Amino acid sequence: MPSARLTDRAVLILSGADAQDFLQNLVTADLGKLTPGEVRPAALLTPQGKILFDFLVSQTGEALRLDVAAGARGDLAKRLTLYKLRAKVEIKPSDEAVAALWGEDSLGPEALIDRRFPDGVFRVYGAAAEAAGEDAAGFERLRLSLGIAEAERDFPASDVFPHDVLLDQNEGVSFRKGCYVGQEVVSRMQHRGTARRRIMVLRAERHLTPGASIESSGKSLGTVLSASESLGIGMIRIDRLADALRAGQTLSADGVPIEAEVPAWAGYTLPDAGEAGDGEA
Repeated sequence: MPSARLTDRAVLILSGADAQDFLQNLVTADLGKLTPGEVRPAALLTPQGKILFDFLVSQTGEALRLDVAAGARGDLAKRLTLYKLRAKVEIKPSDEAVAALWGEDSLGPEALIDRRFPDGVFRVYGAAAEAAGEDAAGFERLRLSLGIAEAERDFPASDVFPHDVLLDQNEGVSFRKGCYVGQEVVSRMQHRGTARRRIMVLRAERHLTPGASIESSGKSLGTVLSASESLGIGMIRIDRLADALRAGQTLSADGVPIEAEVPAWAGYTLPDAGEAGDGEA
């Protein structure tokens, strides 16, 4: 089956009697729903509700494993340590390898279902990951085709809200578990429906350039975040996109015609006429 060792990912291990409660009180996801055999998305936010770090959380024995961008692991460990105070929790980097596998419905017990994807995508760590293949390009195309965005690779820290990158669509954000850092802003966006920027899957006639402005009739709608050849993801103001589509206008990025679509698994739609507004993003 296709697989890819992900050398741009790294692991932190949180152990100790208070590890789960400690993390539960800080991050966006409800860790009470976390079960063996899966990884779930979560994020640590600024007090203003923007993503500082996003990562995947899984259980490893009685500890928690955080799978994060390798370049952000040290900063995440420092930030968690600031919140530690007297909590009985130990935060340590791990040298476990990280890999993704896809294309099968079930694997051995070491394979953890990646809940960001509709189905058939798994994470493995340690020895299983070291034995993985090298199809990083294949995994990148799969990720982009489904509109799965990641911090550091697709967007910088402190620049986006969880709604912008669809964490509200894949249970990366809980609206029922209670307080966490940045919770007030995120809850207000949810209840007022003020999220305007969203990840969209982009398909172009030619090569897409990350960082290119997405435009329609000379008006900017958003930005190409990442791309592989003619496939990419973009952050787009969906109210402006809806207006452009209703007017029959075409989209382009650096002069290349593109089509933008809502990821197949996501539950949001483009706003109807009259719903547009500046919102909070």
